Amino acid sequence: MKNIAILSFLLTSCLYFSSAMALDIGEAKTRGLVGEKPDGYAATIKSDPEAKALVDEINAKRKANYQALAKKNKLSLSQVESLAGDKSLKKTAKGHYIYQNGRWVKK
Repeated sequence: MKNIAILSFLLTSCLYFSSAMALDIGEAKTRGLVGEKPDGYAATIKSDPEAKALVDEINAKRKANYQALAKKNKLSLSQVESLAGDKSLKKTAKGHYIYQNGRWVKK
């Protein structure tokens, strides 16, 4: 019984620490793995599976939000994406990357 409790604790600890160490958007941008594009979506700059998974998740959520905003405001999805892209490029922190004129540029 004691061994099961210890094993359970160790497994729970591993799950906790792996999720605590998971890459987030801020860290990914700081490390130069992810940047913002003018179409309102994030993209990977360097090939990294964890960053790619993060970008896919973020972009799916963004697209759902953009679709809801488009419907609510009677705009096209591309109009909302463009507006969001303009805003995200302006709000991107110094030292992070934006996609501009066909290439990644450090802001």
